[in-house]
Amino acid sequence: MIKSVICDLLGIEKPIFQGGMAWIADARLAAAVSNAGGLGLISSINFGTEAVRAEIRKARSLTDKPFGVNIMLAAPNAAEIAGLVVEEGVRIVTTGAGSPAPYIQQWKAAGIKVIPVVASVAYALKMQELGATALVAEGAESGGHVGDTHTMALVPQILDAVDIPVLAAGGIFDGRSAAAMFMMGACGVQVGTRFLIADECHVHEVYKERLIAASDVSTMVTGKSLGDAVRGLKTPFTKKFARLEADPSVSADQVRAFGTGSMRKAVFDGDLSGGSFLAGEVAGMIRGRETAAQIVDDIIGGAERLLAAAPSLLA
Repeated sequence: MIKSVICDLLGIEKPIFQGGMAWIADARLAAAVSNAGGLGLISSINFGTEAVRAEIRKARSLTDKPFGVNIMLAAPNAAEIAGLVVEEGVRIVTTGAGSPAPYIQQWKAAGIKVIPVVASVAYALKMQELGATALVAEGAESGGHVGDTHTMALVPQILDAVDIPVLAAGGIFDGRSAAAMFMMGACGVQVGTRFLIADECHVHEVYKERLIAASDVSTMVTGKSLGDAVRGLKTPFTKKFARLEADPSVSADQVRAFGTGSMRKAVFDGDLSGGSFLAGEVAGMIRGRETAAQIVDDIIGGAERLLAAAPSLLA
């Protein structure tokens, strides 16, 4: 079994997080991952503050294992969610899309472990300075909002820069990629895209079918010129978004308006013309549907087998 400091810190059995995917990561998926030994996460983008409260309580009815909440700090209700996790006794929070600086001391005083998602060394150092428990270093291979540096280059640079535990995210699909991250020194991995085809994930059937049909060149990044780069599957929507973004006669506000509500349209309606089907570059490795437990076991079990065999490579 892989021995990791993150397991000791959080009380989990296996060093794997399920990504806190907006509109996707709900109580059912989070509980399934936690029951499999990893850390399930509930997204704070789930139809408002009280809906998130309901998901937290539902997760508690589905698992007695640790789970957390991912807070998108750019959301209009971020301050409400920051207080809600304290009220509800949530023990683990991951953050993205903004700085947790206004809330981190409040969370720590409540005994919450705070784990920001970071995409640069500078931001990682800032989060350590603020008192983060650990970090998720997320490379540009990932689905959703992305930075500029890819996982293989980002993770070791962040590991060299900080003294707190670091998990790796972006391009993690199976035991091979997980083992590589553990060999670099990461204490765990975070996985998003592969969990999209889990039986416990509620995304529309069209979403799952497109993921299963994806190839190695099926994703693209849009929104970079707007300062909001996002990786998703190539669809009529993303291709039109890219055309609008490149057209000097179309304003940035018009492009943003075109994208408004696109994530929900993908997740709930399977709308290829109006929906943003967020996915990482590993989408091309998906071959079929699985349970959350099968995914967790394959990634961590596969990594364990590879790491156990590694000494045989030495003469």
